[in-house]
This record gives sequence, structure tokens and C-alpha cells, in this order.
Amino acid sequence: MANQLGLPAGLSEYIRESSLREDGVLRRLRETTSELPAGSALQVMPEEGQLLTLLAGLTPARRILEIGTYTGYSTLCLARALAPGGRLVTCDITDRWPRIGAEYWTEAGVDGKIDLRIGDAVDTLGALVTDEGPGTFDFVFIDADKQRYPDYYESALTLVGDHGLIVVDNTLFFGKVVDPDAQDPDTTAIRAFNTLVRDDPRVEMSLIPMADGMTLIRKKPEQRHSSTP
Repeated sequence: MANQLGLPAGLSEYIRESSLREDGVLRRLRETTSELPAGSALQVMPEEGQLLTLLAGLTPARRILEIGTYTGYSTLCLARALAPGGRLVTCDITDRWPRIGAEYWTEAGVDGKIDLRIGDAVDTLGALVTDEGPGTFDFVFIDADKQRYPDYYESALTLVGDHGLIVVDNTLFFGKVVDPDAQDPDTTAIRAFNTLVRDDPRVEMSLIPMADGMTLIRKKPEQRHSSTP
């Protein structure tokens, strides 16, 4: 769980005390995840989860796609935002970590709304395009293999509807994006992805300094009547 970048600890704590409404189910899932190897670094901040719920609810979302489940904290946040009768498809490379979250999804009463797909995300996304068609999702959250973000992004643009929203996590990558000595593959990939989205004439976008960096993306009006990006 990346901290809120760029804020003094005292101010971050004040924001948490003044705005966070994390309930017991989410808190216990977060605490369970933090006990896993690298768990604290891999899960979303609770404030970010709360923002995801708000954004998805504003869409409003009947169909949500999540790329990267991990232990399902963000999955639970997004499932709670679904419009009545809605469905969330979440995909991960293994069921090892989502199994941890599944009991919390059940406790929260949203397990019946969640469709977990296990396998290579690129294959899963391709199958969704084939089986369900372009423009069938209202909200997409990307938080998976950083080096494959461009692939996930292109699939998301195909799958998201005309007025849908794409949210991409970790686009400041622990602040390493501005460190010239950070040349590891993930940091390099995030820098390249940020440039790709900034220069993409098909979309409107904003990288906001929330948590570890969140980029909000939607199709430009002239793109919204096309079934493919």
C-alpha cells in the first residue's frame, strides 16, 4: 500500500481522520493483506478504494472491469458501487490471492456480483471483446503488471462504453518516475505509459497525485460513437 505521495505524515493522517469511512469488513481485509509478503506495498490505500467507489458510482456503473485482483480490496470497493443488477468482472493470473478476499466479499454480500477470471489478462480481455463485444463496460480499473499497461489500456479503450471511465493505478510508482537513477523495467514502463496516454489524441485524461498516482481517462466526444478506439 503506497502512502499518499508528497504529503507530510501529519497531513495525511488528518485527511484520513476527516474523510475515510472504511468499515470493519474492508479494514479486516486490509489488515489480513498487510500480513502477506509485500502485502502492504501491493494493496490500494483505503482512501483510494473509497475514491474508486465514488467514481464508479458517479458513472453510474452497471458493468465494471478490474484488471488485477490481488486480495480483492479494490474489488470489494467497486462491487459496492455497482448499480442494481450490476456485475463486476475481475481478472488475475492466479486464484491464490483472490481466494483470501472471497470470504470478505461473501461477508459483505457482494460475492454474487463478482465474476473472477483466472489466467493471462490479455487473453481474458480478448475473450471479453469476442464474447461480449466492444463498449460493454462502464468502468475499468487497471492495477496489474506494469510492463503490460499499454496492452491493458488498448483493450480497456475497446471495452469501455462511450461515457465510461478508465482508472489506472500506480502512475507515479512510489515517486520513482522522477528519479533518474530508477531504470528498473517497471519504472521505465510507467514513464512510457504516462507519455503514451498524455499524447493519445483519442482521450481526455488527468494524472492526479492520489495515493501512488491515479490516471483518469475517458474517450473524447468524437470517439464515443466508435465501437473501437
